[in-house]
Amino acid sequence: MTVHALLFAESPVQLWGLSSRQRLERILKKLNIDSWIDTPEAAASGDTILLLRGDYLYDERLIQNLIKKPGTILQLATNGSNQSVAAHVAAADAKRVIDLLEGTTNDGAIPAGLTFETPQTLGSTYLKELRKIDPPYLLPITRENKLSLERRLFAGSYKGVTDLVTKWLWPRPAQVVTRFCALNGISPNQVTSLSLVLVIIAGFLFNNGSFALGLLAAWIMTFLDTVDGKLARVTVTSSTFGNIFDHAIDLISPPLWYLAWGLGLKSWQPGMPLSLHTAFWLIFIGYIAGRLVEGVFKQLLESSGIFCWRPVDSYFRLITGRRNPNLILLTLSLLIGRPDLGLLAVTLWTVASSIFLLFRLLAGIAVRVTSGPLRSWFLDIDPTTQNPSLAQRCFSNNRS
Repeated sequence: MTVHALLFAESPVQLWGLSSRQRLERILKKLNIDSWIDTPEAAASGDTILLLRGDYLYDERLIQNLIKKPGTILQLATNGSNQSVAAHVAAADAKRVIDLLEGTTNDGAIPAGLTFETPQTLGSTYLKELRKIDPPYLLPITRENKLSLERRLFAGSYKGVTDLVTKWLWPRPAQVVTRFCALNGISPNQVTSLSLVLVIIAGFLFNNGSFALGLLAAWIMTFLDTVDGKLARVTVTSSTFGNIFDHAIDLISPPLWYLAWGLGLKSWQPGMPLSLHTAFWLIFIGYIAGRLVEGVFKQLLESSGIFCWRPVDSYFRLITGRRNPNLILLTLSLLIGRPDLGLLAVTLWTVASSIFLLFRLLAGIAVRVTSGPLRSWFLDIDPTTQNPSLAQRCFSNNRS
């Protein structure tokens, strides 16, 4: 049995440089649907057809789950009534269901046995990959709401649990740069490649004692590290290679920067009996230990990761001794004219962060042994509540 896709009622409005057909083609390709037809008659008997109105913006989760549920019609509540927007039905039923989706017939004329779903019932509200609560959307595409839809797509591409710089400083400028890249055909991998160049430049500058210029290159790199991922998501161009490329740079660059920073110091006056050699080793051991703890927790205890277990863990991710918080420490130390104290602060904060994560891992193991499998606090959030907690407001979808 083959699942075909049939698109109709297309909108001329482009979002992030993509037509509705281009966006849906990319989404469906990711979901292993590459057979497109223009009429129901083009499908063989026994096949199913995914019917999609092209004048609506679909959350990828809705399409993914609709593919898994043949015999389903997706509806959207509008102005007190239900508008049928998409469906996954047998080829033999497709023509009558298209009439329903186009509004030329009513629910009573559809084939028996079909079920109705809404975005709320078809898609989950918890996005594990992006560590946030974000109810699935299904929105009409019009010229009037083009900008709001693009903002919605961009906000949807953002992680809920991340560091404070990425979460609160970068979103607005990143949206501007992401738009520029999307409209000028600049790919996410090209942005990541520029990030790699800046990683190398920052390292050389740190090593030569040019800390101010090195920090400028480093901060631009961290900004571009935000842009490439958002660009990939809003243009549906994520790839396995791009993901590995991006994460490899993120993983390797911070400790090498700290090493170069230390080598660039003309003197080491940390204000305590700690040699430069010891500082290097503490940073590397602490950094690697923290990453290992995160990996063990995710693989053995809770697949969402250690930072999504309890609200305290999500809050701690804002300031965990990783790249951006540590760059803040280095920047502050340079402003007071003591770059050596910056490296000392990075050393102590990296070690302290890893110790905290280790204790959280041990706590998770204890809970697993005494009370059973761990559960992310995100799964217990009611997205419809009128009085969300501070943590829910902080780590739900950032609609910047």
